[in-house]
Amino acid sequence: MSDPILDPDHREDEGEAFRRLTAIMARLRAPDGCPWDREQDLASLRPFLLEETYEVLEAIDAADAAAHQEELGDLLLQVVFQSQIRSEEGSFTAAAVVHGICDKLVRRHPHVFGDASASSAADVVDRWEAIKAREKTERRSALDGVPRAMPALARAQRVQEKAARQGFDWPDGEGALEKLREEIDELQEAVARGQSEARRAAELGDVLFSAVNVARHAGLSAEDVLRAAVERFEQRFRGIEARAGAAGVRLEHAGSDRLDRWWEEVKRESSES
Repeated sequence: MSDPILDPDHREDEGEAFRRLTAIMARLRAPDGCPWDREQDLASLRPFLLEETYEVLEAIDAADAAAHQEELGDLLLQVVFQSQIRSEEGSFTAAAVVHGICDKLVRRHPHVFGDASASSAADVVDRWEAIKAREKTERRSALDGVPRAMPALARAQRVQEKAARQGFDWPDGEGALEKLREEIDELQEAVARGQSEARRAAELGDVLFSAVNVARHAGLSAEDVLRAAVERFEQRFRGIEARAGAAGVRLEHAGSDRLDRWWEEVKRESSES
């Protein structure tokens, strides 16, 4: 009989596949396993978890199903890797992680697995938050539970969403826009008056936070919106670099007038495509 760890066709079902992965990870971490895997700890794995998460997002953005499958596998490996380390110290196992999320999904979907009802997605979110509040009795603020390690824009939007559920919000998008204009005016004043770096930084932070509010009221993800803006800038800047190369000119020597002209050309071409 072939070793189920080494047999690539040993794929009877999802449960068997997951058991195969956890068995591989356990063997890699065994005394006679892989020296690199054995040296890793939770701290050393942090950057890999972040990197794999971003690679999953990149595969989604590229609408590449094959890459998406591969990157989800890499992300799942990080979950199993960390679970194996915790298992070795006697904290929990990968199976406990899976059972934990299964139990949570059942508890927080009583309209599916119980007698409750939900007529809309908004009802589902409200019930989820209510159930979570009952479970997380150690939390003292509606803002508790938003990870500080989140990217700043995404964290700002999540904090705003939680505050809005408590009624602390602008009545409409125009209020958020007006607040953004106000914060921009205050930033301009701080710069014009030559105020301290700390003050200018605070005012700029208020501008960014207010811009996230505008995105939220528009039903947009501030993180995704900024990412798309960066992509557009990169594409257009590369177009300018191509024009400079075709003209035999170093970009830093092209001059502002020519750079402005090339930028407008590239921008026009990208909007037409």
